[in-house]
Amino acid sequence: MIRTLTDLAAALPKGARLLGLDLGTKTIGLAVCDPGLTVASPIQTIRRSKFTEEAKELARIVRDYGVGGFVLGLPLNMDGSQGERAQATNAFAATLVQRADLFGGWEPEIAFWDERLSTVAVQRFMTDEADMTRKRRGEVVDKMAAAYILQGAIDSLAHARRQAEAAAREDEDDLDDERDD
Repeated sequence: MIRTLTDLAAALPKGARLLGLDLGTKTIGLAVCDPGLTVASPIQTIRRSKFTEEAKELARIVRDYGVGGFVLGLPLNMDGSQGERAQATNAFAATLVQRADLFGGWEPEIAFWDERLSTVAVQRFMTDEADMTRKRRGEVVDKMAAAYILQGAIDSLAHARRQAEAAAREDEDDLDDERDD
């Protein structure tokens, strides 16, 4: 099922992780977060092939890591519109949902995250900060981009959680003030 990020987080079973995907034309970068949804870590890159083979590898990762949902980087254009790559990402997500049989009957839960400039940011970090060679950057850029995408999504969830908690405390304080009057 394709959901908003907030709805995906609310639907996650307790202790389940999120799997971030950076879908490229040649590879799929993968990252997973901890069960507390605080830190994203790059795990691997899948070479693009037939969808069924890609989905089988994703199903293995779902089982091995206790994944409860996917966060797919959505490559929007700079003006926010959806181009060819974003449409391909939407099609990939729809196919994942339609092919739940490849996941042993588990219906993939999916949310999108705006990934504009994620690969550029990761490449800049690897060049400027980590001083990686071109060869090493090529080996890790996709899974690092997936981690960047997933970290942005879980940071957004944490921010929303903090805002909700602050609003709840404020409401509680208002009730206490009313009782004191």
